[in-house]
Amino acid sequence: MGTVKNATAISSAVKRAVWERDNGRCIICGAPGNPWCHYIPRSALGLGVEENIVTLCDKCHWQYDQTTLRPAYRRIIEDYLKSKYPSWNPRNLIYHKGG
Repeated sequence: MGTVKNATAISSAVKRAVWERDNGRCIICGAPGNPWCHYIPRSALGLGVEENIVTLCDKCHWQYDQTTLRPAYRRIIEDYLKSKYPSWNPRNLIYHKGG
């Protein structure tokens, strides 16, 4: 899988696929958004794969990363990803050396 940095980065192909999956809209509020929010953050070795990335607007992304809304938003994101990927499992979204 390569280095941690490469594994946690979001490629252009993943951004495009997530953008299309999410219709270019924030999955929390429905505003136009960007496909670059990790469910499991890069700091926790969250992979840059479709199953770990969602589209959020700047406001919701900031609230997810910086406020006490994180647990509620995390549940929304988790439910959304489970609805898109029936076998979704957060344990599969973490970088492991030797990948």
